[in-house]
Amino acid sequence: MDRQEEKTQIITNPSGQELKEHGSYRFPFLVSRERLSRYETGSFLWHWHTEIEFTLVTDGCMIYQINDSSISLNEGDALFGNSGTLHSAHRADEGDCRYISITFSPRLLYGYEGSLLQEKYVEPLIHNSGLAFLHFHRKEFFHGKENYYGKESFNREESWHGEVIEGLRRITAVYEEKKPLYELRLQEELLHIWRLMLEHCCLDKVCNSNGRDEKNYERIRRMITFIQENYQQKLELDDIARHVHLCKSECCRIFKRYMKESLFDYLLKYRIEQSLPDILAGEESLTEIALHSGFADSNYFSKVFHRLKGCSPRDYRKKIYHFKSVPEKSDPEKEISWTTI
Repeated sequence: MDRQEEKTQIITNPSGQELKEHGSYRFPFLVSRERLSRYETGSFLWHWHTEIEFTLVTDGCMIYQINDSSISLNEGDALFGNSGTLHSAHRADEGDCRYISITFSPRLLYGYEGSLLQEKYVEPLIHNSGLAFLHFHRKEFFHGKENYYGKESFNREESWHGEVIEGLRRITAVYEEKKPLYELRLQEELLHIWRLMLEHCCLDKVCNSNGRDEKNYERIRRMITFIQENYQQKLELDDIARHVHLCKSECCRIFKRYMKESLFDYLLKYRIEQSLPDILAGEESLTEIALHSGFADSNYFSKVFHRLKGCSPRDYRKKIYHFKSVPEKSDPEKEISWTTI
């Protein structure tokens, strides 16, 4: 790793929508090579965007969380993430993970608003809450060879997984080379992948949309927005429940079911993440940082910080400035009960 590289993090608006521009209005398409070690603590935070995203792991492995699912992505695996889904990812172990992110607007698939392609083949899929993601496995569909580039090793019946992965590799190469007509080739590859998905699995899913899930995910987005807008204040569970017009128990149940963590743990994690820039800057006392991050006192802040990051705030700053990774440590069986902070 370049020793001068600074850590980064996903930047979002108050609703959790990523602010990064994925291409341009004239051509809303972006391919980027990423690695989790670029992000503070080796993970990027929960966020969402209207663009569709494919992720292709090129080295290492990661745990990719999308809506209520947690997926282990290994080298050679790929994942389709649907429009509007909440997602985050972290390293599966102490090693790094390199991956390619391919993000684009659904407009590239259907052309203009109101088109038959939009109505028949795109909108039913991207607005289907039962289809948050598709996982394209390397090892299950490439027999006898570890090299997933070898087309001859595809299982004939499941070769469409391999076709998708190969298509993503071609997209990356075409985008990076930017030869004449590359925009047309990119659109051609996207349409080919979309057709494969529709042919092999998505038509049935489109016909079985679950409106209840869609409503609950909207509630979760509103909970997250409320927390992100008010995390510096004294927050009670009742405040969040009232904001989404639910009783406290139902509010907690829905969040835990879909996000696989308690609402309170999410609040603590978000407060800790927001404290990191101030810790690294070193311009404020620990007490000031704790208060600015929504904690009532520095002792409790330090306790939660150590629980989530595996070290004290002071040690975290030292390790970051010495370019050492800080493994994220948490005990899912020791969940802190809800209290007012």
